[in-house]
Amino acid sequence: MSTQSFDLVVIGTGTAGSNVAYLCRAAGWRVAIVDSRPFGGTCALRGCDPKKVLVGVAELVDWNRRMTGKGVRAEPTHLDWAELIRFKRTFTDPVPENREHSFVEAGIAPFHGRARFTGPRTMQIGRDILESRYIAIAAGAKPRDLKIPGATLLITSDQFLELNELPRRILFMGGGYISFEFAHVAARAGAQGTILHRGAQPLEQFDADLVHRLLERTAELGVAVQLGTEVEGIEKGASFRVHASAEKAKRVFETDLVVHGAGRVADVEDLDLATAGVKYDSRGVEVNEYLQSVSNPAVYAAGDAAASGGPPLTPVAGYDGEIVASNLLNGNSRTVDYRGVPSVVFTVPPLARVGLLEQTALQQGVRFRMHHEDTSTWYSSRRVRESCSGFKVLIEEDTERILGAHLLGPQADEVINLFAIAIRTKLLAKDLKDAVLAYPTHGSDIEHML
Repeated sequence: MSTQSFDLVVIGTGTAGSNVAYLCRAAGWRVAIVDSRPFGGTCALRGCDPKKVLVGVAELVDWNRRMTGKGVRAEPTHLDWAELIRFKRTFTDPVPENREHSFVEAGIAPFHGRARFTGPRTMQIGRDILESRYIAIAAGAKPRDLKIPGATLLITSDQFLELNELPRRILFMGGGYISFEFAHVAARAGAQGTILHRGAQPLEQFDADLVHRLLERTAELGVAVQLGTEVEGIEKGASFRVHASAEKAKRVFETDLVVHGAGRVADVEDLDLATAGVKYDSRGVEVNEYLQSVSNPAVYAAGDAAASGGPPLTPVAGYDGEIVASNLLNGNSRTVDYRGVPSVVFTVPPLARVGLLEQTALQQGVRFRMHHEDTSTWYSSRRVRESCSGFKVLIEEDTERILGAHLLGPQADEVINLFAIAIRTKLLAKDLKDAVLAYPTHGSDIEHML
């Protein structure tokens, strides 16, 4: 075994870890970075980026079908799954080598393997022992252990993105982002989808009224969404049999593939954090407002590996990485501010939100006015023949601050960013309404939402 010393060791090569490593190395620190998986992290390899490639093609197929007879005349457009996955790999396959090369060029020492703490400031990776003044944990998240019989028969979202062929019947466990996004893509590729969700509302972090409208569109696609349905076990015969209970009744679903979409937890439990005196739970490393471990001052955490209260999103991971690097280099001086962080479900059409939900505002006793409309008759929806669109905007009565914005429909994923800027910079509704925006665009609809 060999022992090497560094100023900083980063665990994880995704957005958060890379930001910390590059920024500290640029300041002259001796930096090492470790990953047990191919370098690049979840977003670039098995999350946002490859998923959006699939969604983009599904959007094109959907758009062509909507516009048939309205200026488009062609053979029925269909999604070729095998070709799409080959196209997706042109984005993901080069990432590990390119990312490692970039680290080496920057003078960051790369290590492959699972890191395990052997002391407050030391860890082992294979036969290498690393000592460091500081350690940044940015190991990301992994699918939750469901602890049901047959759980090993599930495939994860990682594996779904690598399927060379798409089965005819697919069942998704859980009613979150992963299940809805993949079900919408699969439906456009001709698969029959089923989503089982144990709660009364899927996509629980989004506006209930807009989720209801998206559920209607999802059903129109042929995807069956079963609510109040809890999976109790999975078995494999000629096909998969998923055993579930709904309202005290037992049900069995036959399918060709079962996909885990029932939540993720921080991927930190096997790092031997207790050996380093680092407190953690399923949300990640317990940190203070500076993203520093509450129990080991030499350790910081960022992204999905930190129990910081921030949403598990790639932009948040990148932001966390910058905060950690700043506090390492300059002393604890920057705190996190997750105000105005937008979130999107990349269904077709997309569902987006930023700020407070209506129910949350009511619970907080905030005095607000609300503007809520179905926009399927608006020009911006009619010109692309999209009947599934709407919005809800919350504005504080006394201050005119925008408290929350919730959008469903074409380019909701882009327009939500304007509301995010307004909330983060404390623009008033009047400020946004008075902005002169390009027309005709979806962004120009904003003045009618306020």
